[in-house]
Amino acid sequence: MLGRLRRGRRTIRPRRHIKPAFAQPCTPIRRDERNDVALETGRTRLLISGTVLILGFAVVGVRLVNIALFQDALEPRAAHAPHASELRMGRADIVDRNGEILATTLQTASLFANPRKILDADEAAHLLVSTLPGLREAEIAAKLKSNRGFVWLKRNLSPRQQWDIIKLGIPGVEFQSAETRVYPHGPLAAHVLGYVDIDNKGLAGVEKSFDTALRSNAAPIALTMDVRLQHLLRIELMAAMSTHRAIGATGIILDARHGDVMAMTSLPDFDPNAQGRASDNQRFNRATLGVYELGSTFKIFTTAMALDYGVVSMEDGYDATKPIRVSRFTIRDYHAKKRWLSVPEIFMYSSNIGSAKMARDVGGDAQREFLSQLGLLSPAPIELPEVGTPLTPKPWRPINTMTIGYGHGLAVSPLQLAVGVSSVVNGGILNRPTLIHRQPESEASNPPPRGDRVMSEETSQDLRRLMRLVVAKGTGGKAAAPGYLVGGKTGTAEKARRQGYNRRSLISSFVGAFPMTDPRYVVLVVLDEPQGTTKTHGFATGGWVAAPVVSRIVEHAAPLLGVGPTDEQAPAVLRQLDIELKPEGRRLASY
Repeated sequence: MLGRLRRGRRTIRPRRHIKPAFAQPCTPIRRDERNDVALETGRTRLLISGTVLILGFAVVGVRLVNIALFQDALEPRAAHAPHASELRMGRADIVDRNGEILATTLQTASLFANPRKILDADEAAHLLVSTLPGLREAEIAAKLKSNRGFVWLKRNLSPRQQWDIIKLGIPGVEFQSAETRVYPHGPLAAHVLGYVDIDNKGLAGVEKSFDTALRSNAAPIALTMDVRLQHLLRIELMAAMSTHRAIGATGIILDARHGDVMAMTSLPDFDPNAQGRASDNQRFNRATLGVYELGSTFKIFTTAMALDYGVVSMEDGYDATKPIRVSRFTIRDYHAKKRWLSVPEIFMYSSNIGSAKMARDVGGDAQREFLSQLGLLSPAPIELPEVGTPLTPKPWRPINTMTIGYGHGLAVSPLQLAVGVSSVVNGGILNRPTLIHRQPESEASNPPPRGDRVMSEETSQDLRRLMRLVVAKGTGGKAAAPGYLVGGKTGTAEKARRQGYNRRSLISSFVGAFPMTDPRYVVLVVLDEPQGTTKTHGFATGGWVAAPVVSRIVEHAAPLLGVGPTDEQAPAVLRQLDIELKPEGRRLASY
Protein backbone atom coordinates (compact mmCIF):
# COMPACT_ATOMS: atom_id res chain seq x y z
CA MET A 1 0.00 0.00 0.00
CA LEU A 2 1.59 3.21 -1.24
CA GLY A 3 -0.87 5.83 -0.02
CA ARG A 4 -1.23 7.16 3.40
CA LEU A 5 -2.95 5.00 5.97
CA ARG A 6 -5.04 6.44 8.62
CA ARG A 7 -5.63 4.75 11.99
CA GLY A 8 -7.90 6.99 13.85
CA ARG A 9 -6.48 10.49 13.65
CA ARG A 10 -2.86 9.31 13.14
CA THR A 11 -1.26 9.13 9.73
CA ILE A 12 1.08 6.09 9.19
CA ARG A 13 3.64 6.33 6.51
CA PRO A 14 5.43 3.21 5.11
CA ARG A 15 9.03 2.68 6.14
CA ARG A 16 11.64 3.15 3.52
CA HIS A 17 14.31 0.45 2.83
CA ILE A 18 17.58 1.66 4.28
CA LYS A 19 20.62 0.26 2.44
CA PRO A 20 23.52 -0.69 4.77
CA ALA A 21 26.53 1.53 4.46
CA PHE A 22 28.83 -1.55 3.96
CA ALA A 23 26.79 -3.20 1.20
CA GLN A 24 28.48 -3.46 -2.21
CA PRO A 25 26.79 -3.83 -5.52
CA CYS A 26 26.58 -7.60 -6.68
CA THR A 27 27.98 -8.59 -10.00
CA PRO A 28 25.80 -11.33 -11.51
CA ILE A 29 27.55 -14.73 -12.41
CA ARG A 30 26.98 -16.03 -15.83
CA ARG A 31 25.52 -19.52 -16.39
CA ASP A 32 28.59 -20.96 -18.19
CA GLU A 33 30.85 -19.89 -15.33
CA ARG A 34 28.60 -21.68 -12.80
CA ASN A 35 28.87 -24.90 -14.87
CA ASP A 36 32.66 -24.70 -14.88
CA VAL A 37 32.77 -24.36 -11.09
CA ALA A 38 30.47 -27.39 -10.59
CA LEU A 39 32.53 -29.55 -12.95
CA GLU A 40 35.74 -28.63 -11.14
CA THR A 41 34.22 -29.52 -7.78
CA GLY A 42 33.03 -32.92 -9.12
CA ARG A 43 36.44 -33.71 -10.54
CA THR A 44 38.05 -32.94 -7.18
CA ARG A 45 35.64 -35.19 -5.27
CA LEU A 46 36.11 -38.06 -7.74
CA LEU A 47 39.86 -37.74 -7.45
CA ILE A 48 39.72 -37.89 -3.67
CA SER A 49 37.30 -40.89 -3.67
CA GLY A 50 39.41 -42.80 -6.17
CA THR A 51 42.55 -42.13 -4.20
CA VAL A 52 40.92 -43.45 -1.01
CA LEU A 53 39.69 -46.61 -2.75
CA ILE A 54 43.07 -47.26 -4.34
CA LEU A 55 44.78 -46.89 -0.95
CA GLY A 56 42.24 -49.23 0.64
CA PHE A 57 42.75 -51.95 -1.95
CA ALA A 58 46.49 -51.46 -1.67
CA VAL A 59 46.37 -52.04 2.10
CA VAL A 60 44.26 -55.19 1.64
CA GLY A 61 46.61 -56.46 -1.07
CA VAL A 62 49.70 -55.86 1.04
CA ARG A 63 48.04 -57.67 3.96
CA LEU A 64 47.15 -60.67 1.79
CA VAL A 65 50.68 -60.90 0.45
CA ASN A 66 52.02 -60.65 3.99
CA ILE A 67 49.77 -63.46 5.19
CA ALA A 68 50.40 -65.71 2.22
CA LEU A 69 54.17 -65.37 2.07
CA PHE A 70 55.53 -64.29 5.42
CA GLN A 71 53.13 -65.42 8.19
CA ASP A 72 52.45 -69.07 7.34
CA ALA A 73 53.48 -70.29 10.80
CA LEU A 74 51.33 -67.77 12.63
CA GLU A 75 48.13 -67.64 10.60
CA PRO A 76 47.29 -71.03 9.02
CA ARG A 77 45.92 -71.27 5.53
CA ALA A 78 42.72 -73.11 4.72
CA ALA A 79 44.68 -76.31 4.00
CA HIS A 80 45.94 -76.25 7.61
CA ALA A 81 42.68 -75.23 9.22
CA PRO A 82 42.21 -76.61 12.74
CA HIS A 83 40.06 -79.67 13.22
CA ALA A 84 36.50 -79.16 14.34
CA SER A 85 37.28 -80.78 17.68
CA GLU A 86 39.89 -78.08 18.31
CA LEU A 87 37.40 -75.31 17.70
CA ARG A 88 34.53 -76.84 19.63
CA MET A 89 34.19 -75.63 23.17
CA GLY A 90 33.31 -77.92 26.07
CA ARG A 91 34.43 -81.27 27.42
CA ALA A 92 37.10 -82.94 25.28
CA ASP A 93 36.50 -86.15 23.34
CA ILE A 94 37.62 -89.64 24.33
CA VAL A 95 38.76 -91.82 21.41
CA ASP A 96 40.14 -95.33 20.96
CA ARG A 97 43.66 -96.10 19.76
CA ASN A 98 42.55 -95.63 16.12
CA GLY A 99 40.76 -92.31 16.66
CA GLU A 100 37.23 -93.74 16.83
CA ILE A 101 35.09 -91.46 19.02
CA LEU A 102 33.97 -93.14 22.24
CA ALA A 103 32.67 -90.05 24.05
CA THR A 104 31.93 -86.55 22.75
CA THR A 105 29.99 -83.40 23.67
CA LEU A 106 27.10 -81.98 21.64
CA GLN A 107 25.34 -78.63 21.89
CA THR A 108 21.67 -79.14 22.79
CA ALA A 109 18.70 -77.05 23.89
CA SER A 110 16.73 -77.53 27.09
CA LEU A 111 13.11 -76.42 27.43
CA PHE A 112 11.93 -74.25 30.31
CA ALA A 113 9.01 -71.93 31.03
CA ASN A 114 8.10 -68.84 33.03
CA PRO A 115 4.64 -69.73 34.39
CA ARG A 116 3.88 -66.06 35.06
CA LYS A 117 3.91 -65.44 31.29
CA ILE A 118 1.75 -68.43 30.36
CA LEU A 119 -1.70 -67.31 29.17
CA ASP A 120 -3.48 -70.70 29.24
CA ALA A 121 -1.58 -73.41 31.14
CA ASP A 122 -3.87 -76.27 30.13
CA GLU A 123 -3.72 -75.46 26.43
CA ALA A 124 0.05 -74.94 26.57
CA ALA A 125 0.52 -78.30 28.35
CA HIS A 126 -1.62 -80.06 25.74
CA LEU A 127 0.39 -78.56 22.87
CA LEU A 128 3.73 -79.44 24.48
CA VAL A 129 2.75 -83.03 25.19
CA SER A 130 1.45 -83.49 21.67
CA THR A 131 4.89 -82.39 20.40
CA LEU A 132 6.93 -84.22 23.06
CA PRO A 133 5.06 -87.49 23.79
CA GLY A 134 7.43 -88.42 26.60
CA LEU A 135 5.98 -85.70 28.83
CA ARG A 136 2.98 -86.13 31.14
CA GLU A 137 0.26 -83.57 30.49
CA ALA A 138 -0.95 -83.34 34.10
CA GLU A 139 2.58 -82.86 35.40
CA ILE A 140 3.38 -80.16 32.81
CA ALA A 141 0.10 -78.35 33.46
CA ALA A 142 0.84 -78.31 37.20
CA LYS A 143 4.23 -76.75 36.57
CA LEU A 144 2.81 -74.11 34.24
CA LYS A 145 0.11 -73.15 36.81
CA SER A 146 2.65 -72.58 39.57
CA ASN A 147 3.60 -69.09 40.69
CA ARG A 148 7.28 -69.65 40.06
CA GLY A 149 9.34 -67.69 37.59
CA PHE A 150 11.25 -70.67 36.20
CA VAL A 151 10.44 -74.39 35.73
CA TRP A 152 12.26 -77.04 33.70
CA LEU A 153 10.09 -78.90 31.21
CA LYS A 154 12.53 -81.15 29.31
CA ARG A 155 16.30 -81.27 28.88
CA ASN A 156 18.41 -82.10 25.84
CA LEU A 157 15.99 -81.69 22.97
CA SER A 158 16.87 -82.70 19.45
CA PRO A 159 17.02 -79.91 16.83
CA ARG A 160 13.78 -81.23 15.30
CA GLN A 161 12.00 -81.15 18.67
CA GLN A 162 13.22 -77.63 19.31
CA TRP A 163 11.94 -76.44 15.95
CA ASP A 164 8.54 -78.11 16.47
CA ILE A 165 8.12 -76.27 19.78
CA ILE A 166 9.21 -72.97 18.26
CA LYS A 167 6.43 -73.35 15.68
CA LEU A 168 3.88 -73.63 18.49
CA GLY A 169 4.60 -70.00 19.46
CA ILE A 170 3.68 -70.39 23.13
CA PRO A 171 4.51 -67.21 25.12
CA GLY A 172 6.60 -67.90 28.20
CA VAL A 173 8.17 -71.08 26.80
CA GLU A 174 11.88 -70.65 26.03
CA PHE A 175 15.13 -72.56 25.49
CA GLN A 176 18.49 -72.64 27.18
CA SER A 177 21.63 -73.83 25.41
CA ALA A 178 23.51 -76.68 27.08
CA GLU A 179 26.17 -79.33 26.46
CA THR A 180 25.31 -83.01 26.50
CA ARG A 181 27.81 -85.85 26.83
CA VAL A 182 27.15 -88.52 24.21
CA TYR A 183 28.53 -92.06 23.93
CA PRO A 184 28.06 -93.13 20.29
CA HIS A 185 28.71 -96.84 20.97
CA GLY A 186 26.27 -97.08 23.86
CA PRO A 187 27.21 -99.77 26.42
CA LEU A 188 30.20 -101.07 24.44
CA ALA A 189 32.84 -99.66 26.82
CA ALA A 190 30.63 -98.35 29.61
CA HIS A 191 32.75 -99.44 32.58
CA VAL A 192 35.94 -98.05 31.10
CA LEU A 193 34.50 -94.72 29.95
CA GLY A 194 32.24 -94.17 32.94
CA TYR A 195 29.71 -91.33 32.79
CA VAL A 196 29.04 -87.72 33.83
CA ASP A 197 26.33 -85.94 35.82
CA ILE A 198 23.89 -83.36 34.52
CA ASP A 199 26.58 -80.68 34.79
CA ASN A 200 29.06 -82.76 32.76
CA LYS A 201 31.21 -83.61 35.77
CA GLY A 202 32.82 -87.06 35.64
CA LEU A 203 31.35 -89.55 38.09
CA ALA A 204 32.98 -92.85 37.06
CA GLY A 205 35.58 -94.46 34.81
CA VAL A 206 37.94 -92.42 32.65
CA GLU A 207 35.45 -89.55 32.79
CA LYS A 208 36.16 -89.24 36.52
CA SER A 209 39.88 -90.07 36.49
CA PHE A 210 40.62 -87.41 33.86
CA ASP A 211 37.82 -84.98 34.69
CA THR A 212 40.15 -81.96 34.99
CA ALA A 213 41.93 -82.69 31.70
CA LEU A 214 38.66 -83.28 29.87
CA ARG A 215 37.15 -80.07 31.24
CA SER A 216 40.15 -78.04 30.08
CA ASN A 217 39.09 -78.70 26.46
CA ALA A 218 42.53 -80.06 25.62
CA ALA A 219 43.19 -82.51 22.81
CA PRO A 220 41.11 -85.71 22.85
CA ILE A 221 42.23 -88.42 25.28
CA ALA A 222 43.22 -91.53 23.32
CA LEU A 223 42.73 -94.90 25.01
CA THR A 224 44.67 -98.10 24.37
CA MET A 225 41.42 -99.87 23.57
CA ASP A 226 40.41 -100.96 20.07
CA VAL A 227 36.68 -100.69 19.35
CA ARG A 228 36.83 -103.75 17.09
CA LEU A 229 38.35 -105.95 19.80
CA GLN A 230 35.99 -104.52 22.39
CA HIS A 231 33.00 -105.44 20.25
CA LEU A 232 34.35 -108.95 19.68
CA LEU A 233 35.03 -109.53 23.38
CA ARG A 234 31.62 -108.25 24.46
CA ILE A 235 29.71 -110.32 21.89
CA GLU A 236 31.51 -113.55 22.86
CA LEU A 237 31.00 -112.94 26.58
CA MET A 238 27.32 -112.17 26.11
CA ALA A 239 26.85 -115.38 24.13
CA ALA A 240 28.65 -117.48 26.78
CA MET A 241 26.78 -115.79 29.59
CA SER A 242 23.47 -116.55 27.88
CA THR A 243 24.37 -120.14 26.97
CA HIS A 244 25.49 -121.04 30.49
CA ARG A 245 22.98 -118.83 32.35
CA ALA A 246 25.77 -117.08 34.25
CA ILE A 247 24.95 -114.13 36.50
CA GLY A 248 27.96 -112.20 35.25
CA ALA A 249 31.07 -112.29 33.10
CA THR A 250 34.23 -110.35 32.45
CA GLY A 251 37.02 -110.49 29.89
CA ILE A 252 40.31 -108.77 29.10
CA ILE A 253 42.64 -108.63 26.10
CA LEU A 254 46.04 -107.34 27.25
CA ASP A 255 49.21 -106.48 25.35
CA ALA A 256 51.75 -108.73 27.10
CA ARG A 257 54.74 -106.64 25.99
CA HIS A 258 53.60 -103.16 27.02
CA GLY A 259 50.66 -103.57 29.40
CA ASP A 260 48.14 -101.87 27.08
CA VAL A 261 44.55 -102.87 27.78
CA MET A 262 43.26 -103.60 24.27
CA ALA A 263 39.75 -104.55 25.39
CA MET A 264 37.99 -104.93 28.75
CA THR A 265 34.37 -105.85 29.35
CA SER A 266 32.19 -106.42 32.39
CA LEU A 267 28.69 -107.90 32.15
CA PRO A 268 25.97 -107.05 32.83
CA ASP A 269 26.71 -103.55 31.57
CA PHE A 270 24.70 -100.37 30.99
CA ASP A 271 24.23 -97.51 28.54
CA PRO A 272 26.14 -94.43 29.79
CA ASN A 273 23.76 -92.27 27.72
CA ALA A 274 21.07 -93.26 30.23
CA GLN A 275 23.11 -94.27 33.26
CA GLY A 276 20.40 -93.08 35.64
CA ARG A 277 18.35 -96.16 34.73
CA ALA A 278 21.23 -98.59 35.47
CA SER A 279 21.25 -100.77 38.57
CA ASP A 280 24.18 -101.08 40.97
CA ASN A 281 24.86 -104.56 39.59
CA GLN A 282 25.13 -103.16 36.07
CA ARG A 283 27.47 -100.36 37.15
CA PHE A 284 29.76 -102.77 39.02
CA ASN A 285 33.05 -103.27 37.15
CA ARG A 286 33.90 -106.94 37.59
CA ALA A 287 37.20 -106.58 35.72
CA THR A 288 38.87 -104.10 38.08
CA LEU A 289 36.65 -103.61 41.13
CA GLY A 290 35.54 -107.18 41.70
CA VAL A 291 37.96 -109.49 43.53
CA TYR A 292 37.61 -113.27 43.29
CA GLU A 293 39.37 -116.48 44.18
CA LEU A 294 40.32 -117.53 40.65
CA GLY A 295 41.18 -121.14 41.30
CA SER A 296 43.75 -123.11 39.34
CA THR A 297 44.88 -120.17 37.22
CA PHE A 298 47.03 -119.37 40.28
CA LYS A 299 49.01 -122.55 39.65
CA ILE A 300 50.81 -120.53 36.96
CA PHE A 301 52.32 -118.38 39.72
CA THR A 302 52.96 -121.29 42.09
CA THR A 303 54.86 -123.25 39.45
CA ALA A 304 56.79 -120.19 38.28
CA MET A 305 57.68 -119.35 41.88
CA ALA A 306 58.95 -122.85 42.66
CA LEU A 307 61.00 -123.04 39.45
CA ASP A 308 62.43 -119.53 39.82
CA TYR A 309 63.45 -120.08 43.45
CA GLY A 310 65.07 -123.39 42.52
CA VAL A 311 62.81 -125.42 44.80
CA VAL A 312 61.93 -127.77 41.93
CA SER A 313 62.99 -128.38 38.35
CA MET A 314 61.02 -129.59 35.35
CA GLU A 315 62.28 -133.14 36.04
CA ASP A 316 60.99 -133.23 39.63
CA GLY A 317 57.59 -134.26 40.95
CA TYR A 318 55.34 -134.98 43.93
CA ASP A 319 53.31 -137.85 45.29
CA ALA A 320 49.65 -137.18 44.57
CA THR A 321 48.37 -140.60 45.57
CA LYS A 322 46.28 -139.48 48.55
CA PRO A 323 44.54 -136.26 49.61
CA ILE A 324 46.33 -133.97 52.06
CA ARG A 325 44.73 -133.56 55.48
CA VAL A 326 45.73 -130.53 57.54
CA SER A 327 43.74 -130.13 60.75
CA ARG A 328 40.08 -129.94 59.64
CA PHE A 329 41.02 -129.20 56.01
CA THR A 330 41.33 -131.77 53.22
CA ILE A 331 43.03 -130.99 49.90
CA ARG A 332 42.10 -133.34 47.06
CA ASP A 333 42.33 -133.40 43.26
CA TYR A 334 39.25 -132.84 41.08
CA HIS A 335 40.29 -135.60 38.65
CA ALA A 336 42.67 -137.57 40.86
CA LYS A 337 45.39 -139.63 39.14
CA LYS A 338 46.26 -141.27 42.48
CA ARG A 339 49.94 -141.61 41.62
CA TRP A 340 53.19 -139.76 41.57
CA LEU A 341 53.08 -136.75 39.20
CA SER A 342 55.92 -134.85 37.59
CA VAL A 343 55.91 -131.03 37.66
CA PRO A 344 54.62 -130.84 34.05
CA GLU A 345 51.87 -133.38 34.89
CA ILE A 346 50.87 -131.45 38.01
CA PHE A 347 50.39 -128.39 35.83
CA MET A 348 48.77 -130.24 32.91
CA TYR A 349 46.30 -132.19 35.06
CA SER A 350 45.80 -129.23 37.43
CA SER A 351 46.65 -131.20 40.56
CA ASN A 352 45.73 -129.40 43.79
CA ILE A 353 47.76 -131.86 45.83
CA GLY A 354 50.95 -131.36 43.84
CA SER A 355 50.55 -127.56 43.75
CA ALA A 356 49.86 -127.37 47.49
CA LYS A 357 53.01 -129.38 48.26
CA MET A 358 55.01 -127.22 45.87
CA ALA A 359 53.82 -124.03 47.63
CA ARG A 360 54.54 -125.57 51.03
CA ASP A 361 58.13 -126.29 50.00
CA VAL A 362 58.60 -122.69 48.85
CA GLY A 363 57.26 -121.35 52.15
CA GLY A 364 54.84 -118.62 53.16
CA ASP A 365 57.33 -115.74 53.33
CA ALA A 366 58.78 -116.44 49.89
CA GLN A 367 55.30 -116.96 48.46
CA ARG A 368 54.11 -113.63 49.83
CA GLU A 369 57.16 -111.85 48.46
CA PHE A 370 56.78 -113.40 45.00
CA LEU A 371 53.06 -112.58 44.73
CA SER A 372 53.76 -109.05 45.94
CA GLN A 373 56.32 -108.55 43.16
CA LEU A 374 53.66 -109.60 40.66
CA GLY A 375 51.31 -106.92 42.02
CA LEU A 376 48.80 -109.43 43.38
CA LEU A 377 48.72 -108.15 46.96
CA SER A 378 47.90 -104.49 46.26
CA PRO A 379 45.28 -102.73 44.07
CA ALA A 380 45.96 -102.73 40.34
CA PRO A 381 47.62 -99.47 39.19
CA ILE A 382 45.11 -98.75 36.41
CA GLU A 383 43.73 -95.29 35.47
CA LEU A 384 40.26 -95.98 36.86
CA PRO A 385 38.72 -95.00 40.21
CA GLU A 386 36.93 -98.37 40.44
CA VAL A 387 39.77 -100.60 41.65
CA GLY A 388 39.36 -103.42 44.15
CA THR A 389 41.73 -104.28 46.99
CA PRO A 390 42.90 -107.92 47.13
CA LEU A 391 41.66 -110.02 50.05
CA THR A 392 44.64 -111.65 51.73
CA PRO A 393 44.75 -114.02 54.73
CA LYS A 394 45.66 -112.53 58.08
CA PRO A 395 47.64 -114.19 59.52
CA TRP A 396 49.32 -115.96 56.59
CA ARG A 397 49.46 -119.48 58.03
CA PRO A 398 50.95 -122.66 56.48
CA ILE A 399 47.49 -123.84 55.44
CA ASN A 400 46.97 -120.53 53.63
CA THR A 401 50.24 -121.01 51.79
CA MET A 402 49.04 -124.39 50.55
CA THR A 403 45.52 -123.31 49.52
CA ILE A 404 46.79 -120.18 47.78
CA GLY A 405 49.10 -122.51 45.86
CA TYR A 406 46.08 -123.84 43.96
CA GLY A 407 44.00 -120.63 43.93
CA HIS A 408 41.93 -120.53 47.13
CA GLY A 409 42.34 -118.16 50.05
CA LEU A 410 43.50 -115.11 48.07
CA ALA A 411 41.07 -112.95 46.06
CA VAL A 412 42.31 -110.64 43.30
CA SER A 413 40.74 -108.76 40.40
CA PRO A 414 40.71 -110.31 36.91
CA LEU A 415 42.92 -107.46 35.69
CA GLN A 416 45.56 -108.34 38.28
CA LEU A 417 45.54 -111.96 37.13
CA ALA A 418 45.96 -110.93 33.46
CA VAL A 419 48.83 -108.58 34.29
CA GLY A 420 50.57 -111.23 36.39
CA VAL A 421 50.26 -113.83 33.62
CA SER A 422 51.64 -111.38 31.05
CA SER A 423 54.79 -111.01 33.14
CA VAL A 424 55.12 -114.80 33.32
CA VAL A 425 54.98 -115.27 29.54
CA ASN A 426 56.74 -112.13 28.24
CA GLY A 427 60.18 -112.99 29.55
CA GLY A 428 59.67 -112.13 33.22
CA ILE A 429 58.97 -108.37 33.01
CA LEU A 430 56.10 -106.83 34.97
CA ASN A 431 54.61 -103.87 33.06
CA ARG A 432 52.15 -101.45 34.61
CA PRO A 433 48.72 -101.87 32.96
CA THR A 434 47.44 -98.76 31.22
CA LEU A 435 44.39 -97.43 29.41
CA ILE A 436 46.14 -94.34 27.99
CA HIS A 437 47.54 -94.72 24.49
CA ARG A 438 51.06 -93.48 23.86
CA GLN A 439 51.53 -92.09 20.36
CA PRO A 440 54.28 -93.76 18.28
CA GLU A 441 56.16 -90.50 17.75
CA SER A 442 56.29 -89.82 21.48
CA GLU A 443 57.53 -93.35 22.09
CA ALA A 444 60.40 -92.83 19.65
CA SER A 445 61.58 -89.61 21.30
CA ASN A 446 60.80 -90.57 24.90
CA PRO A 447 60.36 -94.35 25.24
CA PRO A 448 58.32 -95.52 28.22
CA PRO A 449 60.30 -96.96 31.13
CA ARG A 450 60.84 -100.70 31.03
CA GLY A 451 59.02 -102.71 33.67
CA ASP A 452 60.55 -104.55 36.59
CA ARG A 453 62.02 -108.02 36.24
CA VAL A 454 60.16 -110.46 38.48
CA MET A 455 61.56 -113.79 37.25
CA SER A 456 64.24 -115.15 34.97
CA GLU A 457 63.82 -115.60 31.24
CA GLU A 458 64.45 -119.33 31.71
CA THR A 459 61.50 -119.60 34.10
CA SER A 460 59.34 -117.66 31.67
CA GLN A 461 60.29 -120.05 28.86
CA ASP A 462 59.46 -123.08 31.03
CA LEU A 463 56.02 -121.66 31.83
CA ARG A 464 55.33 -121.03 28.15
CA ARG A 465 55.97 -124.71 27.47
CA LEU A 466 53.76 -125.75 30.39
CA MET A 467 50.91 -123.47 29.34
CA ARG A 468 51.13 -124.78 25.79
CA LEU A 469 51.06 -128.33 27.20
CA VAL A 470 47.75 -127.58 28.97
CA VAL A 471 46.08 -126.68 25.66
CA ALA A 472 47.79 -129.37 23.59
CA LYS A 473 47.26 -132.30 25.97
CA GLY A 474 45.64 -131.13 29.19
CA THR A 475 42.50 -129.55 30.65
CA GLY A 476 42.55 -126.53 28.29
CA GLY A 477 42.18 -128.35 24.99
CA LYS A 478 39.01 -126.44 24.05
CA ALA A 479 40.98 -123.17 24.02
CA ALA A 480 43.00 -124.28 20.99
CA ALA A 481 42.86 -121.97 17.96
CA PRO A 482 44.56 -123.77 15.04
CA GLY A 483 47.59 -121.87 13.80
CA TYR A 484 47.87 -119.45 16.72
CA LEU A 485 49.70 -121.58 19.32
CA VAL A 486 47.47 -120.78 22.27
CA GLY A 487 48.70 -121.69 25.74
CA GLY A 488 46.98 -121.14 29.05
CA LYS A 489 45.46 -122.47 32.24
CA THR A 490 41.96 -123.39 33.36
CA GLY A 491 40.53 -122.18 36.62
CA THR A 492 37.49 -123.31 38.62
CA ALA A 493 36.86 -122.02 42.13
CA GLU A 494 33.95 -122.43 44.51
CA LYS A 495 32.58 -119.10 45.70
CA ALA A 496 33.31 -118.32 49.32
CA ARG A 497 30.51 -117.81 51.79
CA ARG A 498 30.40 -117.07 55.50
CA GLN A 499 30.97 -120.69 56.41
CA GLY A 500 33.12 -122.48 53.88
CA TYR A 501 32.45 -122.63 50.16
CA ASN A 502 29.37 -123.14 48.01
CA ARG A 503 30.03 -126.08 45.68
CA ARG A 504 27.21 -125.09 43.35
CA SER A 505 28.40 -121.51 42.84
CA LEU A 506 31.52 -121.46 40.69
CA ILE A 507 33.89 -118.88 39.26
CA SER A 508 35.04 -120.53 36.03
CA SER A 509 37.87 -119.02 34.02
CA PHE A 510 40.56 -119.52 31.43
CA VAL A 511 43.60 -117.33 30.93
CA GLY A 512 45.55 -117.80 27.71
CA ALA A 513 48.34 -116.23 25.71
CA PHE A 514 49.35 -116.40 22.04
CA PRO A 515 51.46 -117.19 20.13
CA MET A 516 53.41 -119.13 22.76
CA THR A 517 56.66 -119.05 20.77
CA ASP A 518 56.71 -115.28 21.43
CA PRO A 519 53.60 -114.27 23.40
CA ARG A 520 52.16 -110.91 22.40
CA TYR A 521 48.68 -110.94 23.92
CA VAL A 522 46.95 -112.34 27.00
CA VAL A 523 43.24 -113.20 26.90
CA LEU A 524 41.23 -113.78 30.07
CA VAL A 525 37.60 -114.94 30.32
CA VAL A 526 35.75 -115.30 33.64
CA LEU A 527 32.15 -116.52 34.08
CA ASP A 528 30.32 -115.98 37.37
CA GLU A 529 28.14 -118.95 38.39
CA PRO A 530 27.81 -120.61 34.98
CA GLN A 531 25.56 -123.65 34.58
CA GLY A 532 26.39 -126.82 32.70
CA THR A 533 24.55 -127.78 29.51
CA THR A 534 24.00 -130.98 27.59
CA LYS A 535 26.87 -129.94 25.32
CA THR A 536 29.20 -129.70 28.33
CA HIS A 537 27.76 -132.93 29.82
CA GLY A 538 26.57 -130.90 32.80
CA PHE A 539 30.04 -129.55 33.66
CA ALA A 540 30.53 -125.82 34.35
CA THR A 541 34.30 -125.82 34.92
CA GLY A 542 36.72 -123.44 33.24
CA GLY A 543 37.84 -125.98 30.66
CA TRP A 544 34.25 -126.50 29.47
CA VAL A 545 32.70 -123.01 29.62
CA ALA A 546 35.55 -120.46 29.47
CA ALA A 547 38.20 -122.11 27.30
CA PRO A 548 35.99 -122.27 24.16
CA VAL A 549 35.32 -118.53 24.48
CA VAL A 550 39.06 -117.82 24.47
CA SER A 551 39.44 -119.99 21.37
CA ARG A 552 36.84 -117.98 19.44
CA ILE A 553 38.27 -114.66 20.59
CA VAL A 554 41.79 -115.60 19.48
CA GLU A 555 40.61 -116.83 16.07
CA HIS A 556 38.87 -113.53 15.32
CA ALA A 557 41.22 -111.14 17.15
CA ALA A 558 44.54 -112.42 15.78
CA PRO A 559 44.03 -111.07 12.23
CA LEU A 560 42.96 -107.69 13.65
CA LEU A 561 46.12 -107.61 15.77
CA GLY A 562 48.38 -108.51 12.88
CA VAL A 563 49.26 -111.98 14.21
CA GLY A 564 49.53 -114.47 11.37
CA PRO A 565 49.00 -118.23 11.63
CA THR A 566 51.92 -120.56 12.33
CA ASP A 567 52.60 -124.16 11.42
CA GLU A 568 52.19 -125.82 14.80
CA GLN A 569 54.06 -128.93 13.64
CA ALA A 570 57.08 -127.04 12.34
CA PRO A 571 60.32 -128.53 13.78
CA ALA A 572 61.40 -125.19 15.25
CA VAL A 573 58.07 -124.80 17.06
CA LEU A 574 58.16 -128.34 18.40
CA ARG A 575 61.71 -127.93 19.66
CA GLN A 576 60.79 -124.72 21.47
CA LEU A 577 57.51 -125.80 23.09
CA ASP A 578 57.33 -129.58 23.40
CA ILE A 579 57.82 -131.24 26.77
CA GLU A 580 58.72 -134.89 27.19
CA LEU A 581 56.50 -136.43 29.86
CA LYS A 582 58.57 -139.02 31.69
CA PRO A 583 56.80 -141.80 33.58
CA GLU A 584 59.08 -141.12 36.55
CA GLY A 585 60.92 -138.04 37.67
CA ARG A 586 64.53 -137.76 38.67
CA ARG A 587 63.58 -137.40 42.31
CA LEU A 588 60.68 -136.60 44.58
CA ALA A 589 60.74 -132.93 45.56
CA SER A 590 58.58 -133.72 48.56
CA TYR A 591 56.37 -136.46 49.93
